[in-house]
Order: sequence, then structure tokens, then C-alpha cells
Amino acid sequence: MESRSRVVLATRNPAKARELAAMLVGTGVEVCSLLEIGVTEQVEEDGASFEENALKKARGVANSTGLVALADDSGLEVDALDGLPGVMSNRFAGEGASDEEKIAKVLELLRAVPRAGRAARFRSAIAIALPSGEACVVDGSCEGVVAEEPRGEGGFGYDPIFLVPSLDRTFAELAPEEKMRLSHRGAAMQKAIPILLRLLGSRGVAQSG
Repeated sequence: MESRSRVVLATRNPAKARELAAMLVGTGVEVCSLLEIGVTEQVEEDGASFEENALKKARGVANSTGLVALADDSGLEVDALDGLPGVMSNRFAGEGASDEEKIAKVLELLRAVPRAGRAARFRSAIAIALPSGEACVVDGSCEGVVAEEPRGEGGFGYDPIFLVPSLDRTFAELAPEEKMRLSHRGAAMQKAIPILLRLLGSRGVAQSG
């Protein structure tokens, strides 16, 4: 496959990269990771929103690689915590904290909050950037509640405490295909795929002319 059809997944999280790659199966898009193409520099995620961070990551990687880049920035918003962890989801328990430590901090803050007050949502922003500077961003969300304790072995991040009320299961208890269908990231990717294919097609025409 020609390089113009390759897309770099602008994430250093292996679990997130696997999810994004799985969502692109069947599209004809060839994906590669930052590790595979030797990108070592880090993009500081200091934006005020998921959209800002996703765009910053995608543009940085597109500029440094010369390839189309796709980046996701996502997180958990808890109503009882005034929307926290929000854009700080990955750093909520401090730089380098494990998923378990991040989950433990959220549960401690909600220790006295009954289930009726534990409404939350996952939000995702997916950005696509071209080396030319053209970029776009789409978003998706999924409503749920924060469970009282972690449940399930799948997923990553806050998945073990994000409960889907209609199923009475957390994201970590869902099969990957179920999570993909219901999740914030899946919703955003459904919007992103046709845009990505259009941009790749336009780029191919421009390069072959």
C-alpha cells in the first residue's frame, strides 16, 4: 500500500492504539504506530479541551512524519466532581500514575455519593491532521454512572468503574466489539472515518497529479 494511505496513530498508549486500529479494520487504511516510525518526541497535552489536545497531537505528529495523523484525546467527566477528571483524566492522580491509582482517587472522592448522584460520561475528541496543515476534529460521548468498585478485566483507563446502566456492566466487562459499538471513542470514530477516507483520497489525487 502506498504511503499516502498510511495513517499514524498519534498515541503512546498501546491499548488505545489497539482500539483505534480495530475500528479502522475493513476501511483499507494502513495504520502504523509512533514506535514503528521512530517518533520519540512528546506532545504536551496542555489544551483546555479534549478537542484542543487531540488537534495538537495530530498536527505535531503529521508535521514530524509527513504522514496523515489521527489522534484521540478522551476522558471521564463526573457530575458530582464538577466535570473532573475531564481533560486531566490521564494525570488526575499525578504524572505517571497507574490506572489503578487514577481509579482509586475517583472512588475516594465519590465515597459518600450514592449511585443516584454518580452520573458520568466518557468524552472523546478525534483529530485528523495532514502535513499540509489541514485538520479537523470530531467528538463522541457515552453516558453512564461511576460504579462503587472496579469490575471487569478488559479495557483500560477508567473502564472498570464506568457502568452502562442499561446493561449493568462496566466497559471493562464488555467484549471489545460491544465496547466499540457503545463507546465515546466508537461514536467519534464513526464520524471520523468518512472524513479520513475523503482526506486520504484527496491527498492521493494531489500527489499523483
